[in-house]
Amino acid sequence: MTPLISQACDLLLAHLKRYAESGDAFDIQRCYSCYSTDVVASVAFGTQVDSRNAPEHPFVQHCRRFFACSTPRLLLGLLLSFPSIMVPLARILPNKNRDELNGFFNNLIRNGIALRDQQAAEERRRDFLQMVLDARCSATSVGVENFDIVTQVFSDECSADPTRNHQPRLPSTPLSVDEVVGQAVLFLIAGYEIVTNTLSFTTYLLATHPDCQEKLLREVDRFNETHVAPEYCSLQEGLPYLDMVIAETLRMYPPAFRFTREAAQDCELLGQRIPAGAVVEMAVGALHRDAEHWPHPELFDPERFTAEARRCRRPFTYLPFGAGPRSCLGVRLGLLEVKLTLLHVLRKFRFEACPETQVPLQLESKSALGPKNGVYIKIVAR
Repeated sequence: MTPLISQACDLLLAHLKRYAESGDAFDIQRCYSCYSTDVVASVAFGTQVDSRNAPEHPFVQHCRRFFACSTPRLLLGLLLSFPSIMVPLARILPNKNRDELNGFFNNLIRNGIALRDQQAAEERRRDFLQMVLDARCSATSVGVENFDIVTQVFSDECSADPTRNHQPRLPSTPLSVDEVVGQAVLFLIAGYEIVTNTLSFTTYLLATHPDCQEKLLREVDRFNETHVAPEYCSLQEGLPYLDMVIAETLRMYPPAFRFTREAAQDCELLGQRIPAGAVVEMAVGALHRDAEHWPHPELFDPERFTAEARRCRRPFTYLPFGAGPRSCLGVRLGLLEVKLTLLHVLRKFRFEACPETQVPLQLESKSALGPKNGVYIKIVAR
């Protein structure tokens, strides 16, 4: 799976090289948006695209329609994820645009499944879709309630503890075709905006904090001396300062600025009774900028996330993706993509602020928190 992300990253690097050669300021968020589309197409849908040079590609066009759709995102996600349940309900309130999107993504996955069923195992593309199909058809099939994207797609890349990835599972109903489609669409929802915005915010913070960027570049150079082709395990363990930079970025700019939970039963929290069925809203943006938990919260300081600082922090004061069984799906895969992308980019370039860089950034919150007017920087070859 890592090679597929790296392949999409090669296209990103080619585009960035042109900006480095020109020396012009540009909106790097646009580049990351195209890159995220390429990764989702390749990894989740088995389709190779170059959305920067081929914006008229059907997959690119439908992705843009998906994220511009006026249908509430939750309803659209449910429709695409569970068409056998939602389509009968959708017929009550027909919507041509929604139905076309539903048909496109369903047909793309179903055609991909049909093609791979006709191919020999060694000819099949080793992507997310194939891993889901393998899990569905294996003797130890895993149901959607237990399916872990990262465990499935990276089990062959990390053999430090081979037993960990092959623990016996309780019997479960295998993933249906509808659930395979649902997993791919959830990847699209989680992997596009969140990855694009996290990369954009991280780039902005590094460009405006050159001392932190220099420290990170030194770590990247040390990593490159021993890891020519990074794999999942080396990314997890070999870049601690990059982890700290990303964590601090997510503190300052959490994707979910707030989220809600419904109390499953009566409980008491800090002297406040919360009855079953009550809806509790967590203001993550306010929590992450509370000076009681984060001294000088307006400052970018990756040192907040050293191992020692993490151990001393009060639980649940850091919730960029929520917590517990309802936390954001696909977080680890999204963070892996962010890390791998920054590693590849910082091998070749450094970021620089310029007169066009908006400081501070203006923000907007649609389905996820993001820069309102893009992130304009200059990029310099190393």
